[in-house]
Amino acid sequence: VYQSTPNDFGASLLVLVAAVMKADGKVLKSELDYVKRFFYKQFGTERTNQHLLVLRELLKKDIPIQEVCLQIKTFTRYPARLQLMHLLFGVAAVDGHVHSLELNVIQQIAANLGIKQADFNSIKAMFFKEVDGDYKILEIDVTVTDIELKKAYRRMAVKYHPDKVAHLG
Repeated sequence: VYQSTPNDFGASLLVLVAAVMKADGKVLKSELDYVKRFFYKQFGTERTNQHLLVLRELLKKDIPIQEVCLQIKTFTRYPARLQLMHLLFGVAAVDGHVHSLELNVIQQIAANLGIKQADFNSIKAMFFKEVDGDYKILEIDVTVTDIELKKAYRRMAVKYHPDKVAHLG
């Protein structure tokens, strides 16, 4: 299950999703439903049903986060790893609160996946509402000009364009 190759990105996602789901000591139905919806949308019914069986087993085990992240980093391009971070924050936030233990696991995963700090802060700001959060998402300072703001928005649109992860199916 922990092996990650170019052809089993879904299995790799499951391992890290399980790590986040378990981080606060409880697995919630809302988290399971979120993961199901994501997998149905990305992989279809048959593969999702298989993945959910694997997820149930993963939730019972200790997860070697560093090892799994190294495998994912080796076989997965950076834009796909950014999308993975969105998924992990989504799982953690689906119950309306990201527990500090969940955030710690996500930070550990991000570091092991080689996610740049600015990218991590940007994605985190999408899930934590805070003053100037929109500027953090765009990775800019509040003092920028309107022109710089528009450039930052376009940069972000290119960074997260769906074509960047089209190779994942």
